[in-house]
Amino acid sequence: MKKIISILGSTGSIGKNTLKILDKNKKIFKIHTLVANSNYNLICKQIIRFKPEIFIVNNFQVFKKVKKRFEKNKVKIFNNIDFNKIRIKKSDITVAAIPGIAGLKPTIEMCKKSKRILIANKESIICGWNLIKKITSRYNTEIIPIDSEHFSIMKIIENQNAKNIKKIYLTASGGPFLKHALSRLKNVKPHEAIKHPKWKMGKKISIDSATLMNKMLESVEAEKLFSINSEKIEIIIHPESLIHAIIEFKNGLYKFIYHETTMLIPLANAIFDENIDIKKILNFKNKTKKNIFFDNLNFTNVDKKRFPVINLKPVMNRHSSSSIIINAVNEILVDQFLKKRIPFNSFYTYIQRVLNNRNFKKYAIRIPKNINQIFEIDKWARETTIETIKYENI
Repeated sequence: MKKIISILGSTGSIGKNTLKILDKNKKIFKIHTLVANSNYNLICKQIIRFKPEIFIVNNFQVFKKVKKRFEKNKVKIFNNIDFNKIRIKKSDITVAAIPGIAGLKPTIEMCKKSKRILIANKESIICGWNLIKKITSRYNTEIIPIDSEHFSIMKIIENQNAKNIKKIYLTASGGPFLKHALSRLKNVKPHEAIKHPKWKMGKKISIDSATLMNKMLESVEAEKLFSINSEKIEIIIHPESLIHAIIEFKNGLYKFIYHETTMLIPLANAIFDENIDIKKILNFKNKTKKNIFFDNLNFTNVDKKRFPVINLKPVMNRHSSSSIIINAVNEILVDQFLKKRIPFNSFYTYIQRVLNNRNFKKYAIRIPKNINQIFEIDKWARETTIETIKYENI
């Protein structure tokens, strides 16, 4: 019997990589539900090639076009994820890869309808981990992180006592501006910031990588996923992006996982439970020409002048909802930067302005009991950020 798979965010980089794996293994998997936003051409291609039972298109204008084009097709096309109206079969695997806070609600809902969630949406964990834990416990759903850092941590600490961990090092590439003169950062353009030197990613995560904000979010994610004190998590720069996390144990041993700079590897391992030959499944070719990789691995501390958001690390979880607020502020800043309304080097200053807002603590100390309360905190942070940008030009 084929395994049933659903993908939240099928037109993004994680979704496309997942479909690449499934395309080569059609005898094993059946695609049930795909969810995407507004990439009309790619949505149409995915419907034709993969023949999902359900395709959910969040953008209403694009939904109408897709619905009209495939009105005689067997695929059921819906607008927005309303699980009260859409009958979705229980999936063996759901890949949760809708970026940002927008991925929280569908991820929570699919936790009720999946045996296993492969989660790439760090914002869901950062903002809604307590809710996700309750639901996965109730429905006996397994959570597997598939971003390279947390997948590596999970594999390293399997069958290990967390009390024996002394330090977790999350590696960061440094993004496209690691060698740029600091004076040039103010004039960085969006098209430059999304050109990551190692990874092929979407615009949002590429900007986060360039500012190092992704590592602030990932540190919170690691803390929640693995119940690790934030003081044990450290960020280091590793430009080659081949080692994704290093764990130092109290017994003096260091352990790490090396793999090529592609999400296909953690994805395929999570989908196939590691029972795979990666070259046979993906026609995978190592980019590294040497048999011995370790001659060219470099690790350095984070330059706080180049990456000032590193100063946010102690603040991320200072209050119950600090990370929800900072995540929301960052999402607005990324959007505004992509629209060329704020300079690249202004992120940290704007975040600080919101953290210093007189109403910050009022929202930060809240402990949300449901998704609506999370969205209420998120909404305040977004509106405050927009007001701050409007009246405090940096």
